[in-house]
Amino acid sequence: MDPAAEIVDVVDEDDQVVGYAARAEVRAQKLLHRGATIVCRNSKGAVYVHRRTEDKDVFPGMFDPCLGGMVSRGESYETAARRELAEELGIEDAHLCFVFKHLYLGGDNPCWTEVYEVTWDGPVAPQAEEIAWGEFMEVDSLRAKLEEWTFTPDGREVIERYLGARE
Repeated sequence: MDPAAEIVDVVDEDDQVVGYAARAEVRAQKLLHRGATIVCRNSKGAVYVHRRTEDKDVFPGMFDPCLGGMVSRGESYETAARRELAEELGIEDAHLCFVFKHLYLGGDNPCWTEVYEVTWDGPVAPQAEEIAWGEFMEVDSLRAKLEEWTFTPDGREVIERYLGARE
């Protein structure tokens, strides 16, 4: 299926479904929707950081400390997180742990997201259509790169909240 044709729930600022639309319409009209976000860490605490491909429909070519994507119509956040983790890194049997719910109101991708974390020391198989480059980075290196590289604004907001909660 063409990703632009994927049907997703449109929600209000209380995360209540108010309608649904194709992904392309959600992007074009910047409608508030649902997303699933995953912070993938290894057992040493390093965070998987990647650079998005140049043909992404939002934030092309930017770095992102989180994985994830839109929640399909009628899908749960957790189901979407599992699907996205499998699609983007080839990880299918990991234990996801809910961390927090986050409202991002940035102009290009307003969405409610549930943030999950996963600890993974196995191999990863980055999806070529989504990920141009990726590696596990120590938290101190990630913090430095947040000041140097151009990160997705929603991923940056989530990772700063995530790391701040662990200090």
